[in-house]
Amino acid sequence: MRFPAALIAIVALAACDNRADDGIVDVAFIGEPQDAFEQGLRIGPAAQHIRGATHQGLVTLNSDGQVVPAIAERWIVTDDGRSYIFRITEFDLPDGSRLTANSVRDSLVRTLSRLDGTSLGLDLAKIDDVRAMTGRVVEIRLKSAMPGLLQLLAQPELGIAGEFARTGPLRAARSDDAVTLEVMPPEQRGLPPQQDWEEGLRSIRFQSVGAEEAAQGFAQNKYDLMLGGRMQDLPRASTSTFTRASVRLDSAIGLLGLDVVRRDGFLASSENREAIALAIDRGAIASALSIEGWNAADRIVPDDLPGATDQVPGRWDGLSLDQRRNRAAQRAAAWNSANGRAPSVSISLPQGPGSDILFERLSADLSQVGIVAQRAESRRSADLVLRDRVARFAGARWFLNQFNCRVSPRVCSEDVDFLVSLSVDAQDPGEEASYLAEAEQSLTSLNYYIPLGAPIRWAQVRSEVEGFAENPWAFHPLFPLTRAPI
Repeated sequence: MRFPAALIAIVALAACDNRADDGIVDVAFIGEPQDAFEQGLRIGPAAQHIRGATHQGLVTLNSDGQVVPAIAERWIVTDDGRSYIFRITEFDLPDGSRLTANSVRDSLVRTLSRLDGTSLGLDLAKIDDVRAMTGRVVEIRLKSAMPGLLQLLAQPELGIAGEFARTGPLRAARSDDAVTLEVMPPEQRGLPPQQDWEEGLRSIRFQSVGAEEAAQGFAQNKYDLMLGGRMQDLPRASTSTFTRASVRLDSAIGLLGLDVVRRDGFLASSENREAIALAIDRGAIASALSIEGWNAADRIVPDDLPGATDQVPGRWDGLSLDQRRNRAAQRAAAWNSANGRAPSVSISLPQGPGSDILFERLSADLSQVGIVAQRAESRRSADLVLRDRVARFAGARWFLNQFNCRVSPRVCSEDVDFLVSLSVDAQDPGEEASYLAEAEQSLTSLNYYIPLGAPIRWAQVRSEVEGFAENPWAFHPLFPLTRAPI
């Protein structure tokens, strides 16, 4: 990522990195103050980080975004891929209750029931049954093989919870708008007692704050780590970067694009909605935001996912940007001729300097083909609304589930949902891929969604912070920041 040298020099002189080591890692998560305290299963990224730190699941994610053991010390997958058998660590929780296979099974069943109707619930639709086999063995049976199951089981919402104490590995206490997180003793996390386990430990003070406050606080040495950065706030990072701090950009997988939520006027026809997509120079977006290596996309499902097939052809193979724009301009001109005015669209984007840059690029692109773009005053009044989500697992079904009518009723198709549901029960991987490819092509042909590329996620990290790494899920577990022995 490139930053103006003058800004770096100015802030470097204004804020020397002489922060004392008080044994606490101060974390700012960009958002609203209440975000960290959300409860239930419909929670945002800040609360997900707290949940993941205080409720272990069968498995969890490490700082690199890889699945590692948690409550389950090991597991096996049957040859047909339809059964996952976990051997859990049975131990006493802080309140004296016992964590057993039955309690783990009960927690998972409750969670799956409560997730019904959510996008995560749809992702987990292949789970057919959860069984407690013995005191230490839990089996999850699937309707059909699903390579991404472990990734989903590592999601914070799948942390084990119930009428017993939290499973850690961190305990949380609220103080005003902050959450203090401390490591639980090894034996309360299902590990053997360890001598000197507290040596060199760090506590974590976690706050959800506004983007400008987070950037200023980082520049003033108030925070060691700033998480939750998105496209709209990316330019703020430039003003708070100095010698011993760096901006870290996740190579996130997911959706960044525009939902066509009002389909009247020029946007009433699929061909005209496609004209919007044809006109956009996605590479210019990356240049305007000064990011390198961003994955621009004109498809709903990225073509580089693990296990991806070539069943879905390139959307505009063989067409240059100029040729695409000529096609879009012809459609805009035809509508202008029939209606006596140039077509116009209103776009809703989050507040922030990055959104201002994005709107300028979109407006310039659309003006090239005779379409007028306006910044909507609110989401309610907009024709196009930004969709910005990071994937839960690297599978085509996640992307298509985001447009399920139970999740996204304004941008969906029941026919597409039906095809995706058929893929859940398909026993043959080729058959499953065929259903998903057909679903993607059907959804694409409607042009209800205009892809731009991968979601933009970034963090700002001081050089002395340990336990942080970029990863495709833009989820940065807090436990590794404590330097605790595993």
